[in-house]
Amino acid sequence: MSELRYNPLLRDWTMVASHRQKRPNMPKDDCPFCPGSGKVPDHYDVYKYDNDFPALSQNPPTPDPVATELYKVAPAYGKCEVILYSPEHHATLPQLPVSHIRKVVDLWTERLVELAKNPEHKYVLIFENRGPEVGVTMPHPHGQIYAFPYIPLKIRTELDSCREHHKETGRCLICDINREEETSQERVLLETEHFVSYIPFFTDYPYGAFISSKSHKGSLAAFSDAEKDDLANILKQVTAGMDALFDREFPYMMVLHQDPVNGPDTSTYFHFHIEFYPPLRAKDKIKFLASAETGAWAPCNPTAVEDTAKALRAAIARAKGAVHGD
Repeated sequence: MSELRYNPLLRDWTMVASHRQKRPNMPKDDCPFCPGSGKVPDHYDVYKYDNDFPALSQNPPTPDPVATELYKVAPAYGKCEVILYSPEHHATLPQLPVSHIRKVVDLWTERLVELAKNPEHKYVLIFENRGPEVGVTMPHPHGQIYAFPYIPLKIRTELDSCREHHKETGRCLICDINREEETSQERVLLETEHFVSYIPFFTDYPYGAFISSKSHKGSLAAFSDAEKDDLANILKQVTAGMDALFDREFPYMMVLHQDPVNGPDTSTYFHFHIEFYPPLRAKDKIKFLASAETGAWAPCNPTAVEDTAKALRAAIARAKGAVHGD
């Protein structure tokens, strides 16, 4: 079964993809993403691979005949792609050279532009799940891209907030958040020429970092070559700092938030940023989402972000020093 089911309580769609239960947990010595597997080229730097178990597809099956006047269904139309970061089976994002991460950024951008050409696609979500703590079944380092036929609720909520803020103030909400964090400096992790990273005042994850462009631009497609180089640089530094924080591979969910496609222009009030949702609250302790957080969307952060930002900022500095031999 593969279809979309409408949730009238939230005015959002749920992807139903029962075939994904067949996804394998790959043995460490049998990886389809490694050169020589027969599924990918024998030589590549970065590579786009169509997901073998997509939740959304270009030729979706007809939904089951379960719809009613209240309960709507729709074909699970869209595209699911895998972005392979490297041919090296263990080379995670923070372990790659900046020049190689730039190739990842270029591939993200290329796929964003290509997927936006399909007028049925309304939102292109670029993301990465890292670590078994967030359900990763393929250990080879990779990210994913979902091209949705609708704008998902969280993104839609951010867009609505940014639009209202712009209507009330004439300013971009993300620009104002950047300015607030840079003025305080207490929660800032790292600043580069074109980007700033911080654990925002309001995050619900102890180490829920943001990376935001300093210039008001809505998507990867708007970035200059210098900005793409700098994005690769700050991605490496922030994720390397996460690994250095507890001296272990740091699990996270990383999502790029950018302008929707094939819809009204949002570029005047929306602003590119990356959000991290890391489940760790300590080296071997997980922050689980409990009843209030799941049932009421009432987040509870068990830490003060001023403290966690200080710790992660120091870890980023340590990781940078280790790379440069300081």
